[in-house]
Amino acid sequence: MTQAEAQSLVSRSLGEIAASLPGATAVFRRHKLDFCCGGSESLEQAATHKGIAVAPVVAELAALAPEPSGMPESVDGMIQHILERYHRVHRQELPELRALAKRVEAVHADHPGVPKGLGDLLTRMHGEMESHMQKEEQILFPMMLAGGNPMIVHPIGVMRHEHDSHGEELDALAKLTNDLTLPAEACNTWRALYAGLSKFRDDLTEHIHIENNILFPKFEG
Repeated sequence: MTQAEAQSLVSRSLGEIAASLPGATAVFRRHKLDFCCGGSESLEQAATHKGIAVAPVVAELAALAPEPSGMPESVDGMIQHILERYHRVHRQELPELRALAKRVEAVHADHPGVPKGLGDLLTRMHGEMESHMQKEEQILFPMMLAGGNPMIVHPIGVMRHEHDSHGEELDALAKLTNDLTLPAEACNTWRALYAGLSKFRDDLTEHIHIENNILFPKFEG
């Protein structure tokens, strides 16, 4: 996000920012800014009414959208990229997405389009992905950084199998949400949830692609 884009946030409504910038809802909740019922207010107006400085909020929002970085060619550079761009981001975003899903399911329980069971699915995915990432960080990546050995194909095989499971869970997410299709009357929380899920789905798909098709083959016969 450029400086000009960050500064333009002050004139955009809370609801618009929440629905278009994954992670923004967590920032707003920390600052007690009402992005749902009070979502029509601009960020500047909401901060003024709350009696808080707008600049720190803008800085937090800008930090959610880092400048894209190219894929390093070296193994150590690639692993560092995966850790920073995907592992760290998944850990940051999944708890907020789970909280938003639970809220939407509770508030809109009688709506025919409510993604019933989505919170439970995200809770399960969060646990499975945390276990998966720890295996990579504690076992597989250190083996790769040490140059690999004939036994490395076994943890790689486990990671590939778990990647397949992640893909099945993304399919389940698509079914629960009608492929992230919002009802016309969806509130800002619902819109923010689906915007965040869209980014998460794209990130996880790209994450799996990098490992399966670029990193892992460097160590497979």
